[in-house]
Amino acid sequence: MTSRRTRARLVEQLRRAGIDDEAVLEIIATLPRHIFVDEALASRAYEDTALPIGFGQTISRPYTVARMTALLTRGRRLSRVLEVGTGSGYQTAVLAMCVEQVYSVERIVGLLRRARSRLRELELWNVHLKHDDGTVGWPEHAPYDGILVTAAVEEIPPALLEQLAPGGVLVLPAPHEGRLMLQRILRTAAGFEYERVEEAAFVPLLPGLR
Repeated sequence: MTSRRTRARLVEQLRRAGIDDEAVLEIIATLPRHIFVDEALASRAYEDTALPIGFGQTISRPYTVARMTALLTRGRRLSRVLEVGTGSGYQTAVLAMCVEQVYSVERIVGLLRRARSRLRELELWNVHLKHDDGTVGWPEHAPYDGILVTAAVEEIPPALLEQLAPGGVLVLPAPHEGRLMLQRILRTAAGFEYERVEEAAFVPLLPGLR
């Protein structure tokens, strides 16, 4: 279930679902998603579905990971990206393979330790991890060319908007007119431009540490 053929089938499914960024699809095809889930779930790793990773959290659907990554980069190789919610480390790894430096914040220390081990196994040395409250971002390394939030917010954290560089992009799930929407926010000289992309389902972004 972790064969090249199985991964190719997933990529074709994502392509049919509307993912057309070939660079992102190539990363999905080569990255071993099965190492980011428990061994008991490895046979389902290349299904387009979210899977539990413990601590009440999930690894996002490959479609969601591909969609958010493509919205963030849009064909550009970004220099510095902040990820809020390391989780299993899978989205982190995808980012690390298409941007120069990834700074990722996770509030659950158990998840962070597992993610660090997996990212080291893959020799992704351009990832920097921190155990902290993601709602405050990581101001020491701001501004960021891109910020990606892997959990749903009730309101967009002002700290994340402040840490976005001019011309930078924030991708996150946030409510709009009573629905949770995947949104792309561009920082311009005049302020912020909002693009609502599609409905989404995510676990909530919570403050504090565990």
